[in-house]
Amino acid sequence: MLIDTLKDKIKSIDPDILSIKSYWENNKIENQYQKLDKIINAENFWQNSNQIDISKEFQNLKNRRDEYLTIKKSYQECIEFLELFSNDESELKKIQNDINQLCKKVSKFKIELLLNSEEDKRNCFLIINAGAGGTESQDWANMLLRMYVRFCERENFKVDILDYQDGEEAGIKSATIYIRGKNAYGFLKNEAGIHRLVRISPFDSNKRRHTSFAAVSAAPDVPDAKIEIDEKDIRIDTYRASGKGGQHVNKTDSAVRITHIPSGIVVQCQNERSQLQNKQTSMKMLMAKLVQKQLAEKKEKESSKEKKKIEWGSQIRSYILHPYKMVKDHRTNLESPQPDLVLDGDIMQFIEKNLVKS
Repeated sequence: MLIDTLKDKIKSIDPDILSIKSYWENNKIENQYQKLDKIINAENFWQNSNQIDISKEFQNLKNRRDEYLTIKKSYQECIEFLELFSNDESELKKIQNDINQLCKKVSKFKIELLLNSEEDKRNCFLIINAGAGGTESQDWANMLLRMYVRFCERENFKVDILDYQDGEEAGIKSATIYIRGKNAYGFLKNEAGIHRLVRISPFDSNKRRHTSFAAVSAAPDVPDAKIEIDEKDIRIDTYRASGKGGQHVNKTDSAVRITHIPSGIVVQCQNERSQLQNKQTSMKMLMAKLVQKQLAEKKEKESSKEKKKIEWGSQIRSYILHPYKMVKDHRTNLESPQPDLVLDGDIMQFIEKNLVKS
């Protein structure tokens, strides 16, 4: 029956409506709007030196608020209309188009609301490093690499492997991938941190349980960045490429590693055919990391809250395969009893929950 189909459609957007409302309340957007509205309507506002910037910010916020209120109202009206006309097929057909439009609006608005900064829209560098623990951790790092590649395939992002360091027996020591697509960095920025795996090790003949760690970091691509890098501040090393990338990468010392001495940031690339191309890509990655570091320092100064550093003791997510199956995000307490699906790239639920919370 049409009424059942329409009720199912409304029910399908319930989580998105909840995410939108939670984000709106958590970020006190209504308070921001009322505060700016008061400033703009003050008698002496025309004397404000930041008049143009404040007006622009207010208009953007007003547009977003208008859309938010419209969606809330439409959602409530659709629920009420379905109850009112549950036995009237002709009226339900009229409501059907409104519900279809609402579903599209909700999906679009949720993404625009959660990913609203300039950096969010950019392409993303994602770096995965195995923790201490040899083969076990290196295999775990490789599992994470596959998880993110599968996630990108689900979201129609393009992935280039820029650097790939094989593990000693299995897995990888590290990998750097470049992810291209709208909002790539916005989706993946909160994946940065320590990921913990608990399982029966396939490399242990005694079938004992092992805990492994891997670190993930993310940086937005910033082609228009204005940071000056002094050549005296960088050290460039070349080495023979290995791992994925085609046969040509193993024939010459084409891979490039750049160390930025003042910050201690190290980047490397072996994906391109020539040393020059690898150097250019490495410099691009270095620029992205320096901009990210600059933004993080600025936010830390502006915020009164002390941010938790990414270190081996601060896991953001645990993936438990034994003695029970569970994936838990320690920042939001969101859990999934299906780690196989999560490790196959089904991580959007964790991403969205963190975006709503942040």
